[in-house]
Amino acid sequence: MNYILPLLSVLLGYIIAIGLRPKAKKNLKLLLAFSGSFLLSLTVMHLLPDVYESHNSRVGIFIMVGILFQIILEFFSKGAEHGHVHGHDKMVQMPWLLFISLCIHAFLEGFPVGHHQELAFGIAIHHLPIAIILTTFFLNAELNKTALFLFMLTFAVMTPLGTLVSDSFPLLNQYYTEITAVVIGILFHISSTIIFESSEGHKFNIAKISMIILGILLACFL
Repeated sequence: MNYILPLLSVLLGYIIAIGLRPKAKKNLKLLLAFSGSFLLSLTVMHLLPDVYESHNSRVGIFIMVGILFQIILEFFSKGAEHGHVHGHDKMVQMPWLLFISLCIHAFLEGFPVGHHQELAFGIAIHHLPIAIILTTFFLNAELNKTALFLFMLTFAVMTPLGTLVSDSFPLLNQYYTEITAVVIGILFHISSTIIFESSEGHKFNIAKISMIILGILLACFL
């Protein structure tokens, strides 16, 4: 499940976007709000206590490194990790900077999954609306369909690949706390940004608040 869920969520999002061409941005924003609160809750309830139990005095520094690293990645990806893509101009070539940034982000997300299986659910729910939004964006930009499929397939594989690398190289376990702290910083930034960007003008309505509360409650039971 650790490998399958994040992979299937991206492929499912791709299929939904290809088949349905969703245009209801409001529904996608509600799904984003839910995924953001769910991911943030899992990070706070599971990952954060785990790294602080190690009594590593550098945990806070590595969390801040993760936040800064994600900000740098978003300079190149333009915020695609949290569904922030705009524009309808025709795309004549693969957006390599966006592609590489997204893959690095997804790869790092996979590292703690081997120790925290519930995170696989959080990442899967996080990636589903992102995959729908990205695929819809690239379809509107008339990106070559073969390139689009390879883009989304590679994105889908990166999180399971991160989990596989983490599970396969025991040497990395020596730095588990530091790596997880960096991922926590990444997830903090991503999830909080998703929650606020899912609301027009940073205003919350009852529907969005309900989805956020639902995400928190669901995380409590994992």
